[in-house]
Amino acid sequence: MNGPLPALPPVRFRRLPHNPDLPLPQRASAEAAGYDVRSAEADLVLEPGEIRMVATGLEMELPKGVECQVRPRSGLALRHGITLPNSPGTIDPDYRGELKVILQNLGPRPVPLQRGERIAQLVFARFLSPEVTEVDSLSPSVRGSGGFGSTGTE
Repeated sequence: MNGPLPALPPVRFRRLPHNPDLPLPQRASAEAAGYDVRSAEADLVLEPGEIRMVATGLEMELPKGVECQVRPRSGLALRHGITLPNSPGTIDPDYRGELKVILQNLGPRPVPLQRGERIAQLVFARFLSPEVTEVDSLSPSVRGSGGFGSTGTE
């Protein structure tokens, strides 16, 4: 690559009435790829096996050609078995509703989540939108139709 990529335009956030005070998504370190997002809900307990949509109290406007991937936080996964069943979730640039995170408790115990607790991370990425066409045949490759594990060594 020759030099850095051009900077992305800013991602715009708007607070909803049930989130007048929580910080906007932010990175925990200068080199972090993910921006931590917080729960705007109070008195939330995620029971074992439960799947719940958790509000953040934020709406966002993504730049054209940029998606937002919603990913689990490794600390919640390790300590409590909390994950995102649709990970990574994708937010498209034309979505303007509230940012909500689908959480699932895979652990054996109920997990209380406090208002303001970091529940997921957001990773922003450019994407391509190629034309999709149908053809009668595909060009050959060394791998061919070999699937899962077909390129590994034994």
